[in-house]
Amino acid sequence: MQYLFKSEDQEVDLTTPNDTVAEFSLLYKKLIIGTLKLDNGIWSFAYSNEFKGQEEISPIVDFPNKNKIYQTRNPFPLFLSRIPSLQRLKIQHIIPQNFTTDDVSLLKLFGKQSITNPYQLIPQS
Repeated sequence: MQYLFKSEDQEVDLTTPNDTVAEFSLLYKKLIIGTLKLDNGIWSFAYSNEFKGQEEISPIVDFPNKNKIYQTRNPFPLFLSRIPSLQRLKIQHIIPQNFTTDDVSLLKLFGKQSITNPYQLIPQS
């Protein structure tokens, strides 16, 4: 189970319910790099055919095989790193009251841009 902390005494559970379905496109400029999906509690990442057909941009280090569908029960670190610490007061003010603080909702709210990589993560559902 994953936790982020709003304060020292209040934990926030980031676990998304198993019945949640979500899809995100990962882009670099106008090129769709791949798709991040959550279905039945399984996260998956697969490269797009467009990305597989080009040779200019190398695969992401965490996903070296262009033809493999990567799967895990926990969100991939590459994407989790897009969610800022919920301890930060500024972040606490951005999150709407009664907001569901699971990993999918937080990725939709904060995940589009990251200072750690040049990709955009766009929610599709």
